[in-house]
Amino acid sequence: MLSKHRELFIFICMLIIVPLAGEPRIHPFGNEFSTFRVSFGSPMFLLFLLWLRNVPMAVSGLNVGIVVVLFRAVIDAFGGMPFSVAVYNHIPTFFYYFTYAICFSTLKLNHAPITTQAMKIAIWAILAEVLASIAELYSMDVFLGTHAAVITWSVLTRLTVIAFLRCFFILSFFFLSQLYLTEIHLAHESHEKNRLTMMIANIYEEVFELEQTLHKAEMATHDCYGVYEDLRSLHNMEDLPHITQEALRVAGEVHDIKKDNQRIYAGLSELTNQTNTHKLNDYMTPAELCHLIISAQKKYARRLDKNILFETTLSVNLPELHAYTMLSILNNLTANAIEAIHDKGRIAINMKRIGTELHFEVTNTGSSIPLRRLPQIFRPGYTTKYDSDGRASSGVGLTYIKALAEYLGGGITAASDGKDMVTFHIHLPLARITSAQKKAQAAAVAPTPPTPPKKGPIS
Repeated sequence: MLSKHRELFIFICMLIIVPLAGEPRIHPFGNEFSTFRVSFGSPMFLLFLLWLRNVPMAVSGLNVGIVVVLFRAVIDAFGGMPFSVAVYNHIPTFFYYFTYAICFSTLKLNHAPITTQAMKIAIWAILAEVLASIAELYSMDVFLGTHAAVITWSVLTRLTVIAFLRCFFILSFFFLSQLYLTEIHLAHESHEKNRLTMMIANIYEEVFELEQTLHKAEMATHDCYGVYEDLRSLHNMEDLPHITQEALRVAGEVHDIKKDNQRIYAGLSELTNQTNTHKLNDYMTPAELCHLIISAQKKYARRLDKNILFETTLSVNLPELHAYTMLSILNNLTANAIEAIHDKGRIAINMKRIGTELHFEVTNTGSSIPLRRLPQIFRPGYTTKYDSDGRASSGVGLTYIKALAEYLGGGITAASDGKDMVTFHIHLPLARITSAQKKAQAAAVAPTPPTPPKKGPIS
């Protein structure tokens, strides 16, 4: 529907603009050719023919030819000429536009981008204009008796030069506009790809936390059934039936929670599976990852009205890294740093390779952690952040990073000067976060991104 409205809008604009563009004009010939005019009408008509991909060119030529004749006749009528006479005098103009459209319609544009067919369009546009000009001159001879039908080499050369100049002008404008639109489209695609990558990275984090929730639900179910069995072993208690039924009810509710979480986990797991995200790059260069992180976190900093400078230092020998794993870690650390910085500060991301490990640091100024609290920051539930209502944060971000790093065979440490600087250092085995294993597999087999550890029920 939007495409039809767009085509209709362009078609109406063509019927308005082409007659107006035809009024600023010059007369390149004298004597019997003196009524032949050169204007901006035909270049604008060519521009609209290229834009209107779903309207037959013959229809465009027919309508534009009629509108231009009527428009010029109305102008002459205001100058005192009878309207019928004015229409008759401008009939050759109709043949110009109609012939132009018919000739240009024989050009068969394929489905390739129109910018790759520039030479074909330019040659055909020049040929169509020369033929249209000849048709107009011949029609002038038929309707006006101007004896313009004798086309000499001089006239033909002049027509070709004029056609070349006009087509060069309008096609240059058209293809520049097409290149500009292409750049906008590519920028939009890049932005959408980055948005989807960030979304999947966040989902990957939620999958990890949800698996931990499943484990806790399993533990709670096990404990509740233990309480139920213990209560059943008691005797001579008046409220024993009530207690046992209550314990069984709680166990059933927790079991329902576990089943619900299992369904959610199955859905989220499919979103993070390689086979369902093949349109995105699962592995990205460190430079691409840092660019993605900084682009997103700059917006977050602006939303919090904080002035933060971002810096990156990357070694040159780093391989491509698993995007969702790295984004999960870096997103948490940089977002935590932004939230901790008071008004302004600096966040630096440094990456280097040491042996078979990736070592990277996220350092920020503008905030600090008291040295006595450093041993506690990775403890589940520990937080120093509160919202505007005084409610504490969940305190799972650093716990998640620590668990993920240790699962991958690495670790994380924190350091603070107690005044104005905090540094988190992470080291991970490159074998667990690079595409080396993927390249070693058969081309038809897609790798599965690193998944969190699976823990069984307590024995």
